Amino acid sequence: MHLFALLMIMALHGTTMPAAIADLVQRGIDHSPLVEHYSAQPSISPCILFNSVCDPRMVAETGIFFHEAQLRPGSAMTLSFPTEVGSAILPHDVAGRVPFGNLADVLATFSIPAGSAEAAQVRDTLYRCQEPPVAGEAKACAASLEGTVRSAMGMLGSPASQGGVWAAGGLPRQPHAVEAVTPIHGGHYVSCHRVPLPYAVYQCHIMMGYRAYVASLSGIGGGPAASMLAFCHVDTSSWNPAHPAFEILNTRPGGTPVCHFMPYGDLAFLNKPDKA
Repeated sequence: MHLFALLMIMALHGTTMPAAIADLVQRGIDHSPLVEHYSAQPSISPCILFNSVCDPRMVAETGIFFHEAQLRPGSAMTLSFPTEVGSAILPHDVAGRVPFGNLADVLATFSIPAGSAEAAQVRDTLYRCQEPPVAGEAKACAASLEGTVRSAMGMLGSPASQGGVWAAGGLPRQPHAVEAVTPIHGGHYVSCHRVPLPYAVYQCHIMMGYRAYVASLSGIGGGPAASMLAFCHVDTSSWNPAHPAFEILNTRPGGTPVCHFMPYGDLAFLNKPDKA
């Protein structure tokens, strides 16, 4: 069953986490990535980042990017967000002892051959995390769940008790009907996307000029129902011109808004909407 679980940030101290995150946390507690072989795995999550270059055919297969006009009751979308075998989320104290930042140190620690596909993924992730933010953006990378929460709440500028976090689960490939669309009001949103490394690293960022929605979907022909979090970026002028969304949606940087759902295992931190 696919669920988006809305949690209070304080729930990290006791309330049940979404299965997509709890599984990765448990793997980090039970198994050390230092004794496991790191294998490069395709993931849609990094393709959401505005500076990404991904295979448009692979991205289009998921249905993750769409036009804002499609986000209305009665629309149909074919989506595919399979459950991914992501890197384990390390406990905070362990993450602090694992190298992060220097390519040679990471490759040596995890016995990753230079020139391999795995080395290329590590290099790209380190570059993403070290690259300066563009104008109007705040960003940070974190290698633990605690670090991710702190980064996100710092960007939101609000106490933990005033926020919530959405975590994405899997969704089998099939057509889905949009049953309802609810705008999320209340201010800023921080998106945290998984980026490839032998252990889980989240790149969190916040930008101005986008809208957030919850879309209620139902599988056409009897598939599972889902509540999906969607972001629509109004200003894409700073995006990489080679970003796959532009080819998929037949638009360009600074053109029509680009919308996307949150893929499996990604997180979004939200200011709690004001009550009417």
